[in-house]
Amino acid sequence: MPDDMEDLLWGRRAPAPRGRPPKLSLDRIVTTAMRIADREGLAALSMKRLAEELESGVMSLYHHVPGKDELVALMADTAYGEPPDTETGDDWYTALHRWAHALRTVFHAHPWLTDPAISPGVVGPNETAWLEAELTALARLRQPLADAMKNALAVSSYVRGAVQPEIHRRAPRFGHSAVDRNRFPLVSSFADTARAHDSDPLADFFDVGLRRLLHGIRASVPPQNDTDT
Repeated sequence: MPDDMEDLLWGRRAPAPRGRPPKLSLDRIVTTAMRIADREGLAALSMKRLAEELESGVMSLYHHVPGKDELVALMADTAYGEPPDTETGDDWYTALHRWAHALRTVFHAHPWLTDPAISPGVVGPNETAWLEAELTALARLRQPLADAMKNALAVSSYVRGAVQPEIHRRAPRFGHSAVDRNRFPLVSSFADTARAHDSDPLADFFDVGLRRLLHGIRASVPPQNDTDT
């Protein structure tokens, strides 16, 4: 239901009837659904489970939201919230670096946002605002908008991918007994170093990768285009 999805996401809904406030509201439904997903993951969320949490009938939910796909879209847009300001104060590099870290924080707060089950669909107002903020930072490079959009997608895709090991606590582990040192000498050496220092050698992975990506964007733009130089 594309039209229903757009109307829900962008607030084009019929006004609530007058009189006693209803037991259920769309905001309460979305907030409760987010709480379930934050706590247990998106797979734990169903209309039945949500109704139980709200102490309501399943069919009552459908008076507010057509189905789970629309509900998840509302949850996602709500979870993004307001983006950081990228228009004032900072150069494009600093603004975009801050933007990326803010998005990382959102994904840590709501890990289910990175769930592959959330398929691309209608983009809501908050997610659109994040993209606008990202493009606002990149606009200082005076690139064609199509190039700026490619860079924007590269940065947002990097953030989404790089947080996966963090939010799912799946840092790579290389068991020394399982690694064939003759076949994998470099991996073996890396694992030895990690054990010797009793630390996570990938702890600064996110920031190192982000800086290299932003430096790559800077290098792809003629110096005279960079309004911050």
